[in-house]
Amino acid sequence: MRVYDGLTAYYGDLHNHCGISYGHGSLEDAFLNAREQLDFCSVTGHALWPDMPAPDDNIRYIIDFHRKGFARLREVWDDVQRTTAAFHRDGEFVTFLSFEMHSGADGDRTILYNGAQGDIVEATDLVDLHSRLRHLGRGVMVFPHHIGYKQGTRGINWETFEPELAPVVEIVSMHGCSEADEGPRPFLHSMGPSDHRSTWRYGLSRGHIAGVIGSTDHHSAHPGSYGHGRAGVWASDKTRDAIWEALWARRTYALTGDRIEMQFTVNDAPMGAVLPCAPNRKIAFQVIGGAPVDCVDVIKNGALLRRFSQVDFEEGVTDESVRTKLLLEVGWGARGVRADWDVRYGISEGRLLGVEPRFRGPEIVAPQEADPDAEAHRHTSHWEPDGDSAVRFTTVTYGNPNNLTPAMQGVCLDVEMPLDGEVWADLNGRRERYALRELLEGARSGRLGEIDSPCYRFHRAPLWRELEWAGAFRDAVSGADGDDSYYLRVRQANDQWAWSSPVWIRGG
Repeated sequence: MRVYDGLTAYYGDLHNHCGISYGHGSLEDAFLNAREQLDFCSVTGHALWPDMPAPDDNIRYIIDFHRKGFARLREVWDDVQRTTAAFHRDGEFVTFLSFEMHSGADGDRTILYNGAQGDIVEATDLVDLHSRLRHLGRGVMVFPHHIGYKQGTRGINWETFEPELAPVVEIVSMHGCSEADEGPRPFLHSMGPSDHRSTWRYGLSRGHIAGVIGSTDHHSAHPGSYGHGRAGVWASDKTRDAIWEALWARRTYALTGDRIEMQFTVNDAPMGAVLPCAPNRKIAFQVIGGAPVDCVDVIKNGALLRRFSQVDFEEGVTDESVRTKLLLEVGWGARGVRADWDVRYGISEGRLLGVEPRFRGPEIVAPQEADPDAEAHRHTSHWEPDGDSAVRFTTVTYGNPNNLTPAMQGVCLDVEMPLDGEVWADLNGRRERYALRELLEGARSGRLGEIDSPCYRFHRAPLWRELEWAGAFRDAVSGADGDDSYYLRVRQANDQWAWSSPVWIRGG
């Protein structure tokens, strides 16, 4: 798509936590973990809660750990700024400074600075926060997160939403998905369920213009922890200024985990654009999934306008050489039992085009939760090239904590190789190899020992036609005023999702 020419999709996490306030792990380890799999990152400190409830015997422990966390952040704030600056390298890894304000009345906010310096603002409420920051213009943004909670219980109040300071809202994280009141990733945290009037779709129906991102809101020094939420941006290059410009332009999208590359246009304008009224609209998209795409939805004014599925695309011809994505996951085994992995993973012939680590942090949120291994918050997952056609990665797993929560670690290779070429791995010294033909048929798995021992899985290798979809169609104006919004939603067969920022049509 021409409007995306000269732009690249970059992936990051702008809202997550570690031990600088309340949370686990050091800021240094958080940035090291982020650098393994993200292009940009901010590690957020919990700073204030102006309308914090009065403590009673039931919630005193909650109030206490918040107050201690807020105080700690102020003690280490100078170090936070220095460390954020030290990890930044334009062209390699981009960092931003941020802190968080809780608000029962108006919903929590992440305050993100365009740089590594800034003050913790001692605001009395959201209106006061906006007033104190407005003079910085586009040098700061104040974006809402976990918006889906009921208003009054730290969900968004759309009446006090300020688009001048918030080009985007966070619609997916470990808390759940706030796109709508029905959909993937339900709200399961002790803070409660989601509410229709706090969803992103409700905000769009009220006429608000806000792009979308995902973040993990992870509390264990693992920004980008796979499956909890990430942000995608279309930027001119991997620099702080370019990524900041993309955020303000709303050329952004929200992801749960996989690096889904998503392009979406209305009348040749990119996601985030606001267009004058036009009676006819050309809707177009191109998607490259991290796994087989299951469906692509175009949503208009909060309702499904068009769904594309596998039946809309022609069967591909399997040549002697194919492009595919090869995912190797390790983990499983007994719950809570640590397993250390040293893996070499590659192909016997062909070309290695890209590497996508899919690393997770431990599933621990609150400070009072038991930690099975404090070492887990450290920089325990690492990958590096191993020649031209392989990688080596080391990581740690603990078995899945229950039958619904995955805790595996993985690395995905984007390759082009012959059908008879081999996909191989050395897993803690155990060699496994499969012809690509075999993995095109289906997944292969194994274990390191007897029952309840750690396991590994070579996922099915999809044909490229399962990963790359493109489509276009035309739509007409629907309302008398000509105001409409369109966005794209992608679901993969492995239950990873992506949502584009909308394109808005304004009639008056």
